[in-house]
Amino acid sequence: MIRTVTTTPYGDQKPGTSGLRKKVPVFQQKNYAENFIQSIFDSLEGFKGETLVIGGDGRYYNREVIQIAIKMAAANGFGRVLVGRGGILSTPAASNVIRKYKAFGGIVLSASHNPGGPTEDFGIKYNIGNGGPAPEKVTDAIYARSQVIDSYKTSDVADINLDAEGTQELDGMTVTVIDPVADYAELMENLFDFAAIRKLISGGFRVVFDAMSAVTGPYAKEIIEKRLGAPKGSVMNFIPLPDFGGHHPDPNLVHARALYETMMGPDAPDFGAASDGDGDRNLVIGRGIFITPSDSLAMLAANAHLAPGYAKGIAGIARSMPTSGAADRVAEKLGIGIYETPTGWKFFGNLLDEGMATICGEESAGTGSNHVREKDGLWAVLLWLNILAVRKESALDIVQKHWATYGRNYYSRHDYEEVDSDAANGLMANLRDQLASLPGKSFGALKVATSDDFAYNDPVDHSVSKNQGVRILFEGGSRVVFRLSGTGTSGATLRVYIERFEPDAARHGIETQEALADLIAVADEIAGIKARTGRTEPSVIT
Repeated sequence: MIRTVTTTPYGDQKPGTSGLRKKVPVFQQKNYAENFIQSIFDSLEGFKGETLVIGGDGRYYNREVIQIAIKMAAANGFGRVLVGRGGILSTPAASNVIRKYKAFGGIVLSASHNPGGPTEDFGIKYNIGNGGPAPEKVTDAIYARSQVIDSYKTSDVADINLDAEGTQELDGMTVTVIDPVADYAELMENLFDFAAIRKLISGGFRVVFDAMSAVTGPYAKEIIEKRLGAPKGSVMNFIPLPDFGGHHPDPNLVHARALYETMMGPDAPDFGAASDGDGDRNLVIGRGIFITPSDSLAMLAANAHLAPGYAKGIAGIARSMPTSGAADRVAEKLGIGIYETPTGWKFFGNLLDEGMATICGEESAGTGSNHVREKDGLWAVLLWLNILAVRKESALDIVQKHWATYGRNYYSRHDYEEVDSDAANGLMANLRDQLASLPGKSFGALKVATSDDFAYNDPVDHSVSKNQGVRILFEGGSRVVFRLSGTGTSGATLRVYIERFEPDAARHGIETQEALADLIAVADEIAGIKARTGRTEPSVIT
């Protein structure tokens, strides 16, 4: 039976680039999740009788909100819901299911790489029919509706059994619980040379993958161990847990430190990798070398033709503005397009849909291609394995040969987490006030060439996105970028990106922070990070 429930709006339901993210207790408030989900449905047209995909990363409160969403989908007129068994669907797998089954869209429940648990983070986002995150015109409409919503529709029925695959009926709507891994694994097997990778592994090549007690565990277990033949135990922490085992499921050198130390040790495996809470980010480490996400993007693009799914070459490369320029030199050599966008995967969607780009990436450990419309952590790992299998070289050799060919972009990101919001906004405002006066100024041997607040003109839909990050570019190709991140749920995260291009192969062996030391000092001098935030050092350096 369909029921209309009277409600009152909350004022804080503004979705960011990755949907609405708040602490679990916020979502547990009366009608909070219902308000946002109804606001999504009220902002859409033409979905009566259509298919909706629902799934999440298994974090705390995932199952409860899935039940809410299913009942509301029925009450609002959807004809069919596809939901992952156990409520599980990685973000890239959800994108694939939307695309494969031509669904109208999908509700993805995740707070990405943020911690999970009763007092930690939760999130809801809507993906459109191409499988990608909703564009700003949709998220703006959702927010506007959430400010005036006065009722929502739901179905008064018992909860769906999420743990049994099969079809159930709910108020005239079909609910099909699907294997969350099967469609994704099939897609990967079509893209990559699994036979070559199996041969590599059977020859003694050792792989270790840390799923971080998050959603990619079942996917990696099925693909890396079962289909590719890696020994049992190659995939660690493969059971998704509501609190990610009490750990922070962010695949960086702080939260995946144990993996890093293993790969730097005397008996290191040949290749190590990790993925995050919802499966869209990746960490890649060869024996004795951490490969930065920016370098990984460039190297994957340069070698993509070695995988069957990209054997005909790639149309173009897209990267977020803060991502290093390493991919630009690959695109130049290949004679293909290079596109610089704001941070946020939704900005790649138009380029992918139009066939202008094939491989995309962000410095925040997100890489993907036109196979779905989300970044895809396990995809990046499998492409690396395909490249290693074909080239028959170590990851270290591949990296060093790439630098010798294209030059090295020394690159680092300094994150200052949970900074007082007023202090962080004041710092950015001060930077913007300086923009006109910085060009021509010298800071030691560094002279500012240009400075701006990055704006993006979408070449497909001609939309304009302003205030995407302050860029200070120095003569010779070095740069510093400042922006506030929207991925946290408390305070503000100030991200500072530091980059220096080094064409001389003889200087490619310098430690990264040493190579960037003068730029790091200048970044603080210009922005006043210590003075304005009280932070003497970053929370995380990657």
